[in-house]
Amino acid sequence: MILFALCGIIFLSVVFWKGAVKNMKETKKQKKKGLIGRFVPYFKKYKWILFFDLFCAALTTVCELVLPMLVRFVTNAGINDLASLTLEIILKIGVLYLFLRLVDAAANFFMASIGHIMGTKIETDMRSDLFRHLQKLSFTYFDNTKIGQIMSRITSDLFDVTEFAHHCPEEIFISAIKIVGSFTILCGVNVWLTLIVFSVVPFMLLVAAFFNLKMREQFRRQRVQIGEINAQVEDSLLGVRVVKSFANEDLETEKFERGNETFFDIKKKSYLYMGGFDASNRMFDGLMNILVLVVGAVFMINGQIQPADLVAYMMYVGTLISSVRQLVQFAEQFQRGMTGIERFFQVMDADVDIFDEPDARELKVNRGDINFENVGFSYSDDGKQVLSEINLSVKAGENVALVGPSGGGKTTLCNLIPRFYDVTEGRILIDGQDIRNVTLNSLRSQIGFVQQDVYLFSGTVFQNIEYGRPGASREEVVEAAKQAGAHEFIMGLLNGYDTYVGERGVKLSGGQKQRISIARAFLKNPPIMILDEATSALDNESEKIVQASLEKLSKGRTTFTIAHRLTTIKNATVILVLTHRGIEEKGTHQELMAKKGIYYHLYNSYADDRVVDNA
Repeated sequence: MILFALCGIIFLSVVFWKGAVKNMKETKKQKKKGLIGRFVPYFKKYKWILFFDLFCAALTTVCELVLPMLVRFVTNAGINDLASLTLEIILKIGVLYLFLRLVDAAANFFMASIGHIMGTKIETDMRSDLFRHLQKLSFTYFDNTKIGQIMSRITSDLFDVTEFAHHCPEEIFISAIKIVGSFTILCGVNVWLTLIVFSVVPFMLLVAAFFNLKMREQFRRQRVQIGEINAQVEDSLLGVRVVKSFANEDLETEKFERGNETFFDIKKKSYLYMGGFDASNRMFDGLMNILVLVVGAVFMINGQIQPADLVAYMMYVGTLISSVRQLVQFAEQFQRGMTGIERFFQVMDADVDIFDEPDARELKVNRGDINFENVGFSYSDDGKQVLSEINLSVKAGENVALVGPSGGGKTTLCNLIPRFYDVTEGRILIDGQDIRNVTLNSLRSQIGFVQQDVYLFSGTVFQNIEYGRPGASREEVVEAAKQAGAHEFIMGLLNGYDTYVGERGVKLSGGQKQRISIARAFLKNPPIMILDEATSALDNESEKIVQASLEKLSKGRTTFTIAHRLTTIKNATVILVLTHRGIEEKGTHQELMAKKGIYYHLYNSYADDRVVDNA
């Protein structure tokens, strides 16, 4: 009977697996499908490991189910025919059970090692998929999502997936075999006693389901709050210089303590539900044992069950109770894993709103002409119109300067060229090619950036410059640094190009970081450049050095310069005054000064400020 039930369960599991694999392609298309259905495809690469793991689980379970049968045989022989219990039979039973324990040990070794490694591989695959998906998301997603929350999802949220991926099929399979096997054997001993004992199981599962729902909600809240704590810690530590300069350490500590206390309250609730969960399980365990003891004793008095059968019955009920308890206790791990998977798919379901069209082709830049045709743009979250009816024609090699009040759309206009955001009206053409019809990689590889807020990666000077063209030789990196006017100060550093710059380049001055950023752009050598207020945060001396490098970088390239210091754009080919009403003025420095309009007043105001600062 045990083997028959075991074969039936294995057959159903194989059928289920084949059906799941068959529907994998449909699963990917159905975003709203159940989490388990969407998680199953991650087993595809490791299906043979999973099948052998389940086979090992079946072996360990059979080994456990055999012991009560052996005890029943020995007890029956001892009570009814002691002479039949020879030393030879006892030794055979001992050898058989020793063999079963060796099989059980080998199977458990595979489950505990290779099975866990399979879970880790699945976790690794999911983390890779998540990171690749994050790389595809546009600025809009990151504008509205805290980095700490993303970090939580890509790290701690997936930790429990390892245990879930390994133990979920294993625990369910083992429990199913134990419950079916125990039920089948116990029915062979006494059907009515078995039905009475098993009548408790539905109530046990119903109470467990209630506590599981409560725990899952608390686990979800824990994940969210951990993300909030990560975001707050990241914000505070990255801004530690600001914190200390304002002597606001106590304020940051208070903010952290509030978040930490909230996390404690959430976790406290989860442990209260867990306590209720465990207490109810123990209560039902006791109830089942009482039923076996009392009802079994009554049946034994009435001759409906033999003493040896009752002993075996007690052992099988113990196995049944332990399997149900194990299955119910696994629910905690199950809910943690499901919460991690749920939050994983929340990110995976974030729409990639900027992508390559199916027929997208490589961008070919022959000259570098850029045309804006009736371009309009509004952010999706608030719908506010930032740009409208922008018409602009920029010839190859021209330097276009953008000036105007904050919020006028200068940075937004430049961000539309590499498709960090997509236009909501009109179109942008590069050498007559609509940028929405070319591949993102080919588009962005033709555009270089030098920004006000320079981001240097944690690494060496060489690695940060090489980032402009990965794989570049040391000679090429050094030449780019020389063109940017950075070689001299780099050689003055402790280890030259191999000097560690610290997190976000904290060991370098603003001017030094900016020149490394320019060297990175020189190494990339793109035909189109965007300079976003690249000198606004520098002192006068650094500004002169960096400005000379920028002028050299801009030469022969189509360049957009967002200017804060208006004296740096006097030689621009054309200057655009951009406000919330669009392009209000256009011309050279001399032409716009002669008009005595917006630019004239902005320039004079800036010049007056410079005089005051110098004084």
